[in-house]
Formats: sequence, structure tokens, C-alpha cells
Amino acid sequence: MNSAAEWNDLIELLNLKAEQFNQPDFIENDPICIPHLFKTKEDIEIAGFFSATLAWGNRKTIIVNSKKLMELMDNAPSDFIRNHRTADRKRFRNFKHRTFNGEDCAFFLENLQRIYIHHGGPEKIFREGLEKGNIKESLIHFREIFLGKKKIHRAKKHISNPADNSAAKRLCMYLRWMVRKDHKGCDFGLWKKISPAMLYLPLDVHTGTISRKLGLLKRKQNDWQAVEEVTGILRKMDPKDPVKYDFALFGMGVSGELDF
Repeated sequence: MNSAAEWNDLIELLNLKAEQFNQPDFIENDPICIPHLFKTKEDIEIAGFFSATLAWGNRKTIIVNSKKLMELMDNAPSDFIRNHRTADRKRFRNFKHRTFNGEDCAFFLENLQRIYIHHGGPEKIFREGLEKGNIKESLIHFREIFLGKKKIHRAKKHISNPADNSAAKRLCMYLRWMVRKDHKGCDFGLWKKISPAMLYLPLDVHTGTISRKLGLLKRKQNDWQAVEEVTGILRKMDPKDPVKYDFALFGMGVSGELDF
């Protein structure tokens, strides 16, 4: 920013846009609508994990395919994950969303079951990772535990690794859903022992483009270095809840604002 006045104007704009887009009517057209179909903590966690995993490409297609996955789990994801047997995974063999196929699905089902039965669920794993430092370390730790002994499986590409400089957009978005809590009702705030202050922006083509147009991000690639750069700026705007601005940046990107 060239001046304090411009900086204050930018904060005012982003606060306004965050307020505008962080509304209940945001839910129905976003993958977050899938976990909103459920009421219990584990159902929400599992539905959120799968819909976040599929969250690339056309949003309508993401929602349709995420609903198909929930139907294949009898619309009871927690019960299915905990109690299904190997043979039950056969029903997923024809599932496909872009490059995420039935084989990937079976791998995810098997490893989520292991995580809930032997590791206390994803929240516990992410919290363990935080003890190593920050959200980056938490994401790396979760990936290691999730992949388990099958680190060469084709499904590993669907769990991003910030250690390889990946932006890890889908995992950062999943954490936003599970950790943030406000009065708007979009994010769930289920994981109360992780502070929203620690979260990183889910960086994608929309949030990246708008961030650069607003002067929040100079780095050209949408990678982990860019995530750290832009989140660092957002933390100066709101140290306690920096990723509330995901609503502003994503909403402005999808709606075509700042098209110049």
C-alpha cells in the first residue's frame, strides 16, 4: 500500500465484502453445503473432508458428486466409515470426479476408518501436528498419518503436501470449515482447540487473482509461499480471524468483481 489511507480503505473494502458473502445463502452453491446436510460432529467432519477433497472444477459438479458419495455411504457417513467392511467398498468402484476415481475412494474410506478407530479422528491428528509448530506442520503431519504405509498409492495426489510447496487449498479450506466460528452459520467451528488465528488462506485461482489485483500478493505462482505471503497480510488486517477474508476474495473472484 502507498499510504495509510489506502491501507485503511482496503481493510474497509475487504471487511465489507466478507460481510456480504459470508451469509447463509452462500452455502447452497458451495461445497460446504454437503457437511451442512448433517448434524453430528463426525458426520460433518467426514462429509466435509470428502467434499473438500473433491472441491476442484465446476462447483455444481462438485456438489452433485459429493452428494453421490454421501448416498453411497447410505447418507450416514460416520456409521459407514466406522463400520463398513472391505466388501462394502465395491459399491464405490464406478465413482469418478475428475481424476478422483473408485480406487482413490476405496483408499480414502480405508484410511479414514483407520484414523477414526486408531487415531481418534482427524481433529486429534491436526492438533498433534500443531505441536510441531504451525498449520503447515499440521498439514504435513495429517498427510503422513492419512497415507500410512501406502505412501506410493495413486491417491496420495489428492492429499496436498505443503512440504512440496503445494498451496494445499482443499485442506486449508477444510480447516476453515472445521475451525472458524461466527454468527453467520457458514463455517462450523467444531474444532475448538485450534485457533482461527492460526489458519491459512485457501489459495486458488479466484482468491489468488483478486489478491494480486488488490496488491495483497506479489508472488505469481499459487503455491505455499504465496499462501504464507497473502495470509501474512491478512493477519495484519485481522490477527484473530485472517481467513474470514476468504469469503471476500473468493466471492469477488466468482462474481467477477475487479474484472479489469
